[in-house]
Amino acid sequence: MKLNLLSCDTQRPDRRVIAKCIAEISANINESMSNELTEILLEGDAVDIEIEDKNAGSALRALRKLSIDYEIIE
Repeated sequence: MKLNLLSCDTQRPDRRVIAKCIAEISANINESMSNELTEILLEGDAVDIEIEDKNAGSALRALRKLSIDYEIIE
């Protein structure tokens, strides 16, 4: 499943926690890349990631818990 991470609506986002979440839920992103994607997301640009379908429910819950808006691409 592909997701488009649109924005993070929390007042003081924890970059480390967001990067760790992205690295854990994504199918092919390592820690270094997740740090870069977190910076891009927090600057206001959308980020595309791919997650495994079997982990989709827990991944979407984790994103909602961090106040990250997303849209499902496919």
